[in-house]
Amino acid sequence: MRFLLQARGRAAMFLNEKPPSTLHCCWREIVMMTRRQFNATACAALLVPSVVTTVGARVGAWPTRAVRIIVPFAAGGPTDVIGRIVGEQLSKNWGQQVVIENRPGGGTNIANEMVVHSEPDGHTILMGGQSQATTRALYRSLNYDPIGDFAPVAFICGYSFFMFVPNSLPVKSVREFVSYAKANPGKLTLASPGTGSSPHLCGELFKHMAGIEMVHVPYRGAAPAMNDLIPGRVHLLFSGGATLDNARSGQVRALGYTGAKRAAIAPEV
Repeated sequence: MRFLLQARGRAAMFLNEKPPSTLHCCWREIVMMTRRQFNATACAALLVPSVVTTVGARVGAWPTRAVRIIVPFAAGGPTDVIGRIVGEQLSKNWGQQVVIENRPGGGTNIANEMVVHSEPDGHTILMGGQSQATTRALYRSLNYDPIGDFAPVAFICGYSFFMFVPNSLPVKSVREFVSYAKANPGKLTLASPGTGSSPHLCGELFKHMAGIEMVHVPYRGAAPAMNDLIPGRVHLLFSGGATLDNARSGQVRALGYTGAKRAAIAPEV
């Protein structure tokens, strides 16, 4: 899931426009603000793929300058791609520049802290997700409250993951992969965009359900993880449709899809 969020207390006044169909993408993207941002002024409507929510009335002109959307992963991955699609449309609607800033690392903590400690003027937004709920369980010491310090502004989209393996791995189906992993316990690696990320948790669930052993290798985003999957430095990656072109171009193999039914963008998987 991906959402837009801001620190509580900062304002975010989004225009009420018809959402672009390209954002209709079952993890969700969320836009968030810090609680201080959210409470400073009212929150008007945000352009989102499936719902437009209005909270309060418009207070003053906003935005008055460029808006930053902070993405907690490296450029080129699904969250980054979604953020850029959202940013481009919002920039057109607002008549202001929307800048995408990639701040990967620390299991999204680097990006989260940056937004929490940003200026309380509503111009810094986080492209967040399920990590807001899992961070507390993963890290004992945090300089912010992953739940209390943020206010969700809008739901952006939901998507399932594709299961990718390198061409060098001698498997062509999920069943063959499980058999191979059981024959080579602890020798295969599970890549992810970061510890605690939804693809990481998806991979851990897969390991548990399949009864296999794999070593987790966290990266700073899906793109660098894919870069190591292609030559076979790692052996498994769950990622969104933004990385599907790597399979279509023959660089990696897509073995499966985590959705309840086949994906419309890749019915062959």
